[in-house]
Amino acid sequence: MATGPRYFVPFRRRHEGKTDYYKRMSLLSSGTPRMVVRKTNRQIIVQLVVPEIEGDRTLVAAYSTELAGYGYEGSTASTPAAYLTGMLFAVKALKEGYDEAILDIGLARAKPGARVFAALKGAVDAGLDVPPYGESILPPDEERLKGAHIVEFAPEQAGDLVANVEAVALAIKKELV
Repeated sequence: MATGPRYFVPFRRRHEGKTDYYKRMSLLSSGTPRMVVRKTNRQIIVQLVVPEIEGDRTLVAAYSTELAGYGYEGSTASTPAAYLTGMLFAVKALKEGYDEAILDIGLARAKPGARVFAALKGAVDAGLDVPPYGESILPPDEERLKGAHIVEFAPEQAGDLVANVEAVALAIKKELV
């Protein structure tokens, strides 16, 4: 390990590869609540977070495992699940009185068609005001959001996923009324 008067020890979360402090500071300085999208191997998590002195406070959260209560039968870590989770998150946030947020994808790669942008598309479709992440970053196309690519790849496992996604989207939007 380097030593000397000019050596700077990085912050622990930066050293562990968990936090990009430059991006975090720019998001916090906006003063708008953050729509934090995280993906795990088994689920998609979308939260509305505000910074406080003691630490970040979560105001609203939606998990893709909650989609089973609306009749969703697919994988909870897929692109359609991310889209529906973003939609569910937006409905919860609008009910709580929050109508805008900025997207925080953390250390996830910003690639066109990524699941984090499917969650963004779901939130925007449900009525939450979230500015686009970047000009060149596009959400997945409508066919991928509905799960047509999964049905094409594995029809025996997917069943009627496209109709199921559309039915769940309608059930989530009914909660908004």
